[in-house]
Amino acid sequence: MKKIVECVPNISEGRNQDIINACAEAVRKVKGVTLLDVDPGKSTNRTVFTFVGDTESVIEGAFEFTKKAFELIDMTTHSGEHPRMGAVDVCPFVPVANVTIEECVEVSKKFGEKVGKELNLPVYLYEEASDNPERKALRQIRAGEYEGIKDKIYKPEWKPDFGPQEFNPKFGAMVTGVRFFLIAYNVNILGTKEQAHRIALNIREQGRGPDEPGRLKAIKAIGWYVDEYNMAQVSINLDNYKITPPHLAFEECVKDAKELNLAVCGSELVGLIPLEAMLLAADYYIKKENLFIIDEARKIRLVVERLGLSSISKFIPEKRIIEYMIQEDANEPLAGMTVRDFIELVGARTSAPGGGSVSALAASLGAGLGAMMGWMSYGSKKFEHLDSKMRKFIPPLHEKMKELISMIDADTNAFNDYMLAVKMPKTTDEEKKLRNEKMQEGLKKAIDVPLKVMRLGDECWQWLLEMAKVGNISSKSDLEVGAKILETGIWGAHRNVLINLPQIKDEKYKNNVIKEGEEIMDRTGKNFKKVVKILGSR
Repeated sequence: MKKIVECVPNISEGRNQDIINACAEAVRKVKGVTLLDVDPGKSTNRTVFTFVGDTESVIEGAFEFTKKAFELIDMTTHSGEHPRMGAVDVCPFVPVANVTIEECVEVSKKFGEKVGKELNLPVYLYEEASDNPERKALRQIRAGEYEGIKDKIYKPEWKPDFGPQEFNPKFGAMVTGVRFFLIAYNVNILGTKEQAHRIALNIREQGRGPDEPGRLKAIKAIGWYVDEYNMAQVSINLDNYKITPPHLAFEECVKDAKELNLAVCGSELVGLIPLEAMLLAADYYIKKENLFIIDEARKIRLVVERLGLSSISKFIPEKRIIEYMIQEDANEPLAGMTVRDFIELVGARTSAPGGGSVSALAASLGAGLGAMMGWMSYGSKKFEHLDSKMRKFIPPLHEKMKELISMIDADTNAFNDYMLAVKMPKTTDEEKKLRNEKMQEGLKKAIDVPLKVMRLGDECWQWLLEMAKVGNISSKSDLEVGAKILETGIWGAHRNVLINLPQIKDEKYKNNVIKEGEEIMDRTGKNFKKVVKILGSR
């Protein structure tokens, strides 16, 4: 899965549209980065940018952004309501998907070092990236603002983490680091501002003060009235949705509103939300209501309905969920083909796609036919007694089917990596050594992919056996075909493992692969016979 990091830099300019546009364009030009939002404020004279990218691209995007801001913004003439200490005042990195806080800390440090070295600008680390308790909170570092940094920077305890220990009048100084993804979220209350604020005091971490803290951690909240909506809102900032997710905040507001005899009319997301937060809510309601939903789109729809996210304006997942906003077409040209086109390409005068991709397809069809028997046994009155079993049996087969589909292209890509290594130059001893290393890496990848197909297929057997015992017997032949084609897919993947093993020089790796492959093949033969025997006895 792709790693996604969000960057939310703030520049000390909110009035000059040419400067704002130029900074935005600097981000757009960086490959692998997607600019999501530009939010200027005239009174604050400050603009907040939001863009995302992988761990490497986001560094380059932030650097080019800072370089352009340094070129165009002059802090000696700046004034505005918002606290600030530099042209790029703060540049936080935020983990969004498949990336850890620790990885983002490394991203922020690489960015700070690059700015310090290449632009010769002072950079401070904050929040998770800082080890200094006196310089961890943004307010600590920014105390005195731009006007104070010119003296503060020369004190030993305020030496920048990166860049020179000297005041740069035109730029000032900047802060970078890591914070968690902040979700801005409002719960709609048919009541007064005071009633909404009462609920906010009950749930926010600060509560009513040190002696009376609120019930939920990592959130800030206030109550206000929105004339445009003709209702009050509990306005919430969720500082860490893994500690307090939106659905928990919503449910707590509902609970308090009922005690006050108030109606809750849905909620409103302000800005964007990570997919994980939506799926956490889906899992909550699925468990709470004993639902059976495994399709992601239906899970999102469930959350939109349960939280009333379309109560103010229509919630469009593709415009509000970060991963959906930046998703690219899956790099699966083979899996995305029509059946006819794929078969004709297999039969063409090309070495790929070949047996490896076909084996992955076969295994995926085996898992799919197992899931099919499950669906044919679920949801009808005749087989209602099987519902609890099918809720357990279908999901793993569904997930294995999807994973195996992705292996269709992975196998061909692995083969292509090996062929690229073969074509590397081999004139000098150094080139020969590098070529051999890359060829060995390519061979291992060409083995690891079909080996993974074998592992995934092997994990399907326990569920096919359970289906064979109790599934809708009218799908008997479907499961028989599924078992046979799964066996064939695993066998074919094993042949693709074996054909590349002789060229591997790492004997330990080779022996481990041989042993694992033989064990999977042994189980496969036995499990296929078991499935057929069970079905034959019914």
